[in-house]
Amino acid sequence: MPVPDDHQLSEIASRLHREDPHFARAFADGRPRRPREYRYRRAWLLLAAALCALATGLVLAHGLLIAAGLVFAGVAGELLDPHRYERDGVSDA
Repeated sequence: MPVPDDHQLSEIASRLHREDPHFARAFADGRPRRPREYRYRRAWLLLAAALCALATGLVLAHGLLIAAGLVFAGVAGELLDPHRYERDGVSDA
């Protein structure tokens, strides 16, 4: 027995509201908002903190601070990748 289209659409809407309520609310109000996958505020803040730590480590010649800045810059770079959830973990090498 086929499921009516209205039921499928209401399922999709309820799932969208559970996953990202701010996006669903803005979509219903007619005010576009980026989905959660494309909001990078935390990643940019982490990148700024990483670059500050890296610069401070270079000025003070402190190896641990340089290493921490590089690691956090790498993490921020990974967070800025919009397709990070689509990768299946298989590398080309």
